[in-house]
Amino acid sequence: MAILVNPLTMSDEHILEEIYSTHVHSDTKFDVDSLYTLVDNILKHSTHIVDNIVQGNHGSMEQIDNRTPPASFTSPLCTLKQINSEMWCKPPGEEIAHQTTLSILNKLSSYSWVAKAVLTVTAFSVEYGELWLLSLHQPTELLAKSLATIKRVPQLTNASALQKHRNDILEVNNLIKATWQVIEIIFELEKLTSYDTKDVPALAPALEQIPVDVYWVIITIVAIVTQIDCLTTNLEKRQELSQFGQKINIILSKLRKQMLLCKQQIEEAEYHITLNRLFQTPTEIMEVLKVLIFWKDAPKTPIYDGATKTLVSVEVLKKKDVFLFISTLDITQEEISVFNPIYDYTMKLGNQYKIVWVPIVEEWNDKLKNKFESLKSKMPWYVLQHFAPIKGIKYIKEQWHFKKKPMVVVLNPQGKIQHHNAFHIIQVWGLKGFPFTKAVEAILNQDQAIFWIEPLVFNIDPQLTTWIKEQKNVFIYGGKDKEWIQQFNKFATALANDAVIKETKISIELFCLESQKPNVISNFWRGVESLFVTKMHETTNTALQQVERLLSYKNETGWALLIKGSIMVLVGHGTTILKTIAEFDKWKEVVIKKGFEITFKDQLDKVASTIHLCSHLEIPNVAGKIPDTIECPECHRTMEVFISYKCCHNGNAANAKH
Repeated sequence: MAILVNPLTMSDEHILEEIYSTHVHSDTKFDVDSLYTLVDNILKHSTHIVDNIVQGNHGSMEQIDNRTPPASFTSPLCTLKQINSEMWCKPPGEEIAHQTTLSILNKLSSYSWVAKAVLTVTAFSVEYGELWLLSLHQPTELLAKSLATIKRVPQLTNASALQKHRNDILEVNNLIKATWQVIEIIFELEKLTSYDTKDVPALAPALEQIPVDVYWVIITIVAIVTQIDCLTTNLEKRQELSQFGQKINIILSKLRKQMLLCKQQIEEAEYHITLNRLFQTPTEIMEVLKVLIFWKDAPKTPIYDGATKTLVSVEVLKKKDVFLFISTLDITQEEISVFNPIYDYTMKLGNQYKIVWVPIVEEWNDKLKNKFESLKSKMPWYVLQHFAPIKGIKYIKEQWHFKKKPMVVVLNPQGKIQHHNAFHIIQVWGLKGFPFTKAVEAILNQDQAIFWIEPLVFNIDPQLTTWIKEQKNVFIYGGKDKEWIQQFNKFATALANDAVIKETKISIELFCLESQKPNVISNFWRGVESLFVTKMHETTNTALQQVERLLSYKNETGWALLIKGSIMVLVGHGTTILKTIAEFDKWKEVVIKKGFEITFKDQLDKVASTIHLCSHLEIPNVAGKIPDTIECPECHRTMEVFISYKCCHNGNAANAKH
């Protein structure tokens, strides 16, 4: 004898295990849509009749889909009768309801889970609809009265029965409504399977739960049928429905949340498709920006004109080339000042180029608004003034790889992207990179093959600028260790003043970066980082290796560059370059034969081959796509990847603990 199980004590996993054994994957063709429409009509009319009769309501019917099935539709009548034969005339009890549900699922094994639910509710709705239809017509039609008597309708619908069973009837009716609402959402979820779960991640867990939800729909209908049986036979024993009602309401609440989330994600996915299409298809730029920032409801004057101190329409950007300057409110004055010469230059050119600052703020508050006002006052160009989340913030983060650091997206008058992030070109080259398109960057990168150091150091110091113009050899050096800097200065000075160097008329100058103001030092390294970002997707070449090498020395004890005018000769680690210079007496005679730059480079390579040093390359978390792999600038193997975090307590130094 089978052991009866109470489903109310079973876990979802246990239920799944039992119901999956009843399911057979099949290609059974079934017009579930037409049946769904018919059942929707039956149940909504039936439950409305009950509300009117039991509660005396005479409200209007809610909107019902009155579509009729196609002429080819054939009712699965035999299947419906088989389901009803399983459900009706069963004694009350949760364990029996569970066994009945499994029997129904076995009969419907080859149907989809949604079809199983719709078929079961259809079978029930035929009986329930007939019951209340007969209750309306039995007073006036003999046929209806005779059928109603056989169906035991009077036991439920006459005045004394309605008074006696009022609460039970309403409980049944309300549970039917809630159960059908569960099916409505499951049916709607099933329609969403055409979407990729990558775009709609909430869809996967919702679909996975459908079999269990269908189980609870069917067992609830079985319990409702048993309760109606009890009421029409005047049995004292009843089928307890409250716990089924609680379960259905929990499922309904969960499904509503999942459906809402799915619809939000679908809207977001379709929004992204629309944006991509706009950026790829020639469109008026202001229309592109409206969709990017506002989507559908663009305010009339969302742009602040820093020159006139007034709010203006997006129309001011019509047929313009636009530099979208995107950042958080943590942008520095130095980063803002980078745009001042560009703004001045665009004003001289006329009215074709426009800078627009787009602040990225997840959630505005009074403090952030005050900070925005302060930053806005420093900008003579256009500023987006929109104290609500930007619609395209996810797109900006995922597609444009915005990572809190400032970025500049260059758009032409048709809204096509000319550069996904020109901020690093602007930092390195300034106006020389105008108008900051990919085409201009390609030309600059060709010129940078041996001259990449020039934009980083040319204006640091007047004396250094003069040496570069005079094509002198210059050691530019620095590091975290003052003692190393002193040692390097000592040996390099001795080398520069050596008789051999003087005899060969080689002019060598020294420039210590660490002797400059802190902002000059930080600007130099920021420029190196920007230069690396502009080059990191290039095929490995000498310039890229030199930039990588220098960036990898940023936090080392010491480092040094040797340049000849604007040409980069070499980049050296503190350990190897100091040893090379300190041993100048060993190789200085070779300088007479081969020249200083070639000889120095050869000697540095020899020293480097005898010393093992690990290379550490820290890449700033800048906007843009970081390469999956980076080649070591020293040995050319693929570098290992590590993640590090840094905080300099700039925002609240008083709370910093050391």
